[in-house]
Amino acid sequence: MKKFHSGYVSITGRPNVGKSTLLNAILGEKVAIVTPKPQTTRNRIIGVKTLPDAQIVFIDTPGIHKPQHKLGELMVKDARESVKDVDVILFVVEPEKPLSGDKFIIEMLKGIDKPVFLIVNKVDTVGKPLLLPVIEEYNSLYPFKETIPVSALKGEAIDTIIEGVTRYLPEGPKYYPDDILTDQIERFMAAEIIREKIMAQTKEEIPHSVAVDVAHWTEREDGLISIHANIYVEREGQKAIIIGKKGAMLKSIGTNARLDIERLLDAKVFLELWVKVKKDWRSDNRMLKELGFKA
Repeated sequence: MKKFHSGYVSITGRPNVGKSTLLNAILGEKVAIVTPKPQTTRNRIIGVKTLPDAQIVFIDTPGIHKPQHKLGELMVKDARESVKDVDVILFVVEPEKPLSGDKFIIEMLKGIDKPVFLIVNKVDTVGKPLLLPVIEEYNSLYPFKETIPVSALKGEAIDTIIEGVTRYLPEGPKYYPDDILTDQIERFMAAEIIREKIMAQTKEEIPHSVAVDVAHWTEREDGLISIHANIYVEREGQKAIIIGKKGAMLKSIGTNARLDIERLLDAKVFLELWVKVKKDWRSDNRMLKELGFKA
């Protein structure tokens, strides 16, 4: 009888290198929100890939960056801790020479005795002659077990990652049932969808000042799910931008979010959004705890 392997894999890297896109591509489903803006992922998100002879539990972490506030400190702490107790680490980079942020992470990895894969993402954006020097430079900085060029957006070389990771997993049990893709509860995922729509539709100053909290969730007898969510910002001007002229922006955010939440839950949804100002909430320990961060 063929032995079953299982284990945990951390997806790490600096912000905006495509970690969440990679996780979604591996799972074949969207479990992590994706926007072009850096530092989109704030919480540790677990995605589960179950194969006939293995189960891989992927941990998508916030991008490692120089924090500017308490929230940033918590995000980076979470990302750094996630690489300690895993079986394999996927270090995701862009197809360009290592930046200071990449080198900082490599120094961090040198103190961890785990197999590390170099995942060069977004290779569809550069020619092969430009890619080879990048790979050579990274491999001169760290003894990566595997180097895999991929395009997470186009789904290229995803199977190569899965096959490579499986080879390094220890024998072990299934940690999750076959039909589980993520450990995220529905309320959290609904809040993340709303935050994704805000990030996609607002200006540069808004996205990282926004938090979403699902205040009420009611499932009616007729199957309709009623969701009331609070959108927190740090300044009155940000509140005005999210609401928009005659409420147009907030209505658009709500409509787009509701459609995605309905697809997630496979049910009709009534979504009500309220925008509230909480000054400097990203540096407020009590507020961070209320929003689910381990302050």
